[in-house]
Amino acid sequence: MQIEINATKRDTQGTGASRRLRRAGRVPGIVYGAGKDAQSVDFDHKELYFALKNEAFHSSVLTLNLDGAQESVLLRDFQMHPYKPFVQHVDFQRVDATHKVHVKVPLHFLNADTSPSVKKSGGVVSHLYTEVDVTCLPADLPEFIEVDLMELASDHAIHMSHLKLPKGVELSGLHGEDPTVATILGSKTEAAEAAGEAPAA
Repeated sequence: MQIEINATKRDTQGTGASRRLRRAGRVPGIVYGAGKDAQSVDFDHKELYFALKNEAFHSSVLTLNLDGAQESVLLRDFQMHPYKPFVQHVDFQRVDATHKVHVKVPLHFLNADTSPSVKKSGGVVSHLYTEVDVTCLPADLPEFIEVDLMELASDHAIHMSHLKLPKGVELSGLHGEDPTVATILGSKTEAAEAAGEAPAA
């Protein structure tokens, strides 16, 4: 799925200029990387705000339409207003098709409700991770990684090493460890205790 976002180059800098942009319904941002100079840009707030609600926007190679030219970029950071639904600033990094990128990719858990350990045995799924760090070429970047819980038995766990990664995709940042991604606890009482809560009377 190709996701596009529109931007305009900007020459004005500083807090005052950014404040004026925001009052005009624009969001200041920057595009950097790939051996090129950083470019100050701005975005339509409404378009960017709703794009950020799309999970894939955070973990996909995006097409940035910048004054008639197109660049491949990754969303690297954004700042929201402390209590209002306003995007304050956004950063994008250019990507080179020949160089690997390091990105956080969401996990999609499948069959959590239909797993026999949950449906028949009353087990409770506990998610310890909802995203993982991966390294791959831009063309191999997945929007998400699926984790199938159908065959997971109660009191057993799925570890990072059990994840089925797409071709060309590697986990990163583990430093030889093999953390638990998800487990099915044998009962709701165990789940409450594992979460540090007192079970209901």
